[in-house]
Amino acid sequence: MNQDLQKYYEARFDLFSQKGWLDLIEDIDVMLEALNNVSTITDEKSLQFRKGEISILTWLKTLKSVSERAYEDLNEKNV
Repeated sequence: MNQDLQKYYEARFDLFSQKGWLDLIEDIDVMLEALNNVSTITDEKSLQFRKGEISILTWLKTLKSVSERAYEDLNEKNV
């Protein structure tokens, strides 16, 4: 793994270790719970918007695990 990519992952892992990240994940969990209620959706446009919101929040929620897997895969390829 090149040095720039190593620094990128180190900075990302530092972010994940911060209390603010943990607080954000808790907030995301609350938001996802509220958004997963289809009974409040009135039309297709609102449904598509809601799907986008959920998609972005899910991406953020899984960013840590996806980053860890990508880092491990990169390290395995460079061994």
